[in-house]
Order: sequence, then C-alpha cells, then structure tokens
Amino acid sequence: MLIVFHSKAAAEVLMFSQHALPILRAAGRPYTDALPERGVITRAQLSDAIKGIEHAISLDTEAEFPDDHDDDNDAKTHPIAQSVSFRRRAFPLLAMLRLSRDHDADVVWEPAPIW
Repeated sequence: MLIVFHSKAAAEVLMFSQHALPILRAAGRPYTDALPERGVITRAQLSDAIKGIEHAISLDTEAEFPDDHDDDNDAKTHPIAQSVSFRRRAFPLLAMLRLSRDHDADVVWEPAPIW
C-alpha cells in the first residue's frame, strides 16, 4: 500500500508501507508485521523518533558510495538494478521529522489517494 506522510512544516512524503515499516520501527514504533493505515508521530515524540532513525542509519553497513576509481564502466551495475539502502529510504522522512520538530508540528500518515 502506498502511504503519504503529512506535516504542516514540510512537503508530503510518499512511501510504500513495506518500506516505511523499518523506518518507523527505528523511530520507536512497536509495529511487527504491518504498518497501520493511519498513524501519528506527535510533537513530543519527534526528538526520540529522530534519534532512533539516526542511530539506525549509523548502523547501516550497506555500501552507500561505490568506488568511483574503477575505470571499467561496462562492469558497473545499472542504477535501476541497485538496491536502495535504508539510509536513502529514510532520508525524506527524517528531513520531514526534523522540520516538524523545528516548527512544532505533528507528522501523520494515511493511505495515499487514488489518482
């Protein structure tokens, strides 16, 4: 399911629920198997959520920056075939949480509207 995160302090963030689940777990949410359709991270919870996501990012051992010194361009993996790291998936939501904390605003999520 596609979900959208809203905050009065930042632009919306769209994310598949299966990708948002590990990020919200890192933020301290006790979700195990599935993400609820709707939820909120209150102003009071933002600082702890940010710290949890930053800690999870620091533990992410997946190589983020490939070695650009290799001149053999034919052997490089096409960007579409590369996996997306936790750090890259978490960054838009982390930025929203930081802005929301700075502007004292809640962050809520809900199913994305059908276009």
